[in-house]
Amino acid sequence: MNIPSELKYTKDHEWVKINDDVVTIGITDFAQSELGDIVYVEVETLDETLEAEEVFGTVEAVKTVSDLFLPVSGEIIEFNETLEDEPEKVNSDPYGEGWMIKVKCSDVSQIEGLMSADDYKSLIGG
Repeated sequence: MNIPSELKYTKDHEWVKINDDVVTIGITDFAQSELGDIVYVEVETLDETLEAEEVFGTVEAVKTVSDLFLPVSGEIIEFNETLEDEPEKVNSDPYGEGWMIKVKCSDVSQIEGLMSADDYKSLIGG
């Protein structure tokens, strides 16, 4: 199971990459393996400002649909449009080409409340 140590994680199996006040968000290797083949990623919240824990989109796999929860408050400034045609990138490269959104974080202190790689490994029993 791939859990990069430089990222932060959520209990909802999302990863967060921090670059000043812009964070990139996707789902973890564990999440994509649990979901199975991903067939669609929907994000209709582009250019909206949401609070932490609000749903920013959904990911649809062959057998289920899961909500995507925003780990930090802020404005959704970018959606990975590659996923419209190639949602399988979430399966093949969840931490790279399979990223989902970028958010301009309105409260960077919220990042401190996210899990480290070690904490996330404990959560999933790794």
